This record gives sequence, C-alpha cells and structure tokens, in this order.
Amino acid sequence: MHSITEKLKGDIVPLFIKYSLVLNKILENLITDYFEKNPSFFLVGSNMNSSNKISIIIDGDQGVKISDCVSLGKYLRNNLVEELYDFSFEVSSSGLTSPLIYPRQFIKNLNRKLNIQSINGEEFTGNLSEVNNDNVKIEWFSREPKPLGKGKISVLNNKSLLFNEIKEAKLIVEF
Repeated sequence: MHSITEKLKGDIVPLFIKYSLVLNKILENLITDYFEKNPSFFLVGSNMNSSNKISIIIDGDQGVKISDCVSLGKYLRNNLVEELYDFSFEVSSSGLTSPLIYPRQFIKNLNRKLNIQSINGEEFTGNLSEVNNDNVKIEWFSREPKPLGKGKISVLNNKSLLFNEIKEAKLIVEF
C-alpha cells in the first residue's frame, strides 16, 4: 500500500513544473509584445526562483532609466493580474558592472573601454573599436622598445574576437 503523500508526489511536481512553464511562456509572449512596441529595449535575462520571485533584466540601445523598468513592470502587472496572484516580480536594468552578453550591448558601448576574457584564457583591455554580426575588435596602446636605439614607442595593438570566443566582457568604468 502506498500512502496518499507518495501517490500525490508524482502528480504535484509535474503540475507545478507545468504551471511554471506556462507562466514563463505567457511572460515571454508579453515581454516580446512590449519590446515590439518599444524596439530600443531588449531582454538580457529572466528567471524564476523557488520562492516564486520572477526577475527580468532588460537593456536598451540608449540605456535604461528607472521609468523604463517601471513601465515594463506596469505593463506586465496589467496583463498578468490572474496569473501572478502567487508570484512577485522585479524588472531591472543589466547594470554598469554586468557582463556584456548580446551584440546590441556591444554596439551600445562602442568606443568605450572594456576588459574581455577569451574562452582560451587570454585577457584584453582596450577600447571597443568595431562591432559587427560575428565579432568585436578591441584596440589598445602598449609601450614597446624602439626597433633602433634606446627608448620606447607607443604601438597600437588590436584583437578581433568572435562572439563565441568571448567568455566574459565587462565595461571598465573610468571617472
């Protein structure tokens, strides 16, 4: 004989997972709809933790203001009244110190100073000088010995990396 708890275990977990998947799909559709109406913004990430808190991280081609996060939050709240009775959510921007993930984030930060770590362990720090569909180019100056005579000269170096070769890229904030 199986106890009632043992019988229900298999039924409850799939129901919760199914509900979470349905809610995620609804959120995905609403966020996509919002971004179609506000094309300068894009989704960086979202997740739902075990305590039913949904976190949505956005970025924008011209940055993200607090009012932009509030606007998306209100849009979701107005369209998810029934679905979110047992959930909380927050909308935030990716932040100045968050890694760059998507090409649009690199484009937004063109001509800014970055630190890029490649998947093979190399690290580059310099100005983001070029971004296209497949790769980024970073430039920096280094002091190297003169070919003839004593002293050093400044030499412009550059490195192009495909997006899939980048392990992490972060802005370097300078004041």
